[in-house]
This record gives sequence, structure tokens and C-alpha cells, in this order.
Amino acid sequence: MPRIGFPELAIILVIALVIFGPGKLPSLGKSIGETIKEFKKASSELMSDKTEAKTDTQAETKAEVNTEETKKEETKKEEVK
Repeated sequence: MPRIGFPELAIILVIALVIFGPGKLPSLGKSIGETIKEFKKASSELMSDKTEAKTDTQAETKAEVNTEETKKEETKKEEVK
């Protein structure tokens, strides 16, 4: 996918200036910036939630393995008696 260079960006800005006018352009830029900021924030929260869920799942799995091992040891002790 081709990247946007300076000439393309200049054309886009001129078109936006013509469509929205010089009065609305700063508020449009601000709202776009806020939208991008919120998107990045939500994305990072989602990634951290996935990491926490993965860690929780690994801890639960280790606990289950330890419980099973303990049960096996108790069963062996009972068989020896």
C-alpha cells in the first residue's frame, strides 16, 4: 500500500480547507485528534485486558495441576496403607 507523501497531504489539506472553511478546520482537527487518542487508549486497554486474562488462565491451570498432583499423592498414600 503506497504511503501518503507531502504532495498528497497538501492536496488533502487544501480540499479540506475548501470544504470546511478556515473557521471549522481547527475544530475538525481537534476532534479527529481526540478520536485517535481515544482509539489508542481503548486499544491499549484491550491489549492489557488480554494479557491479564492470559496470566489469570495460566495461574488457574497451574493451580489445577497442583491440585491434581496432590490428589494423586493422597491416593498413593492411601494405597500404601
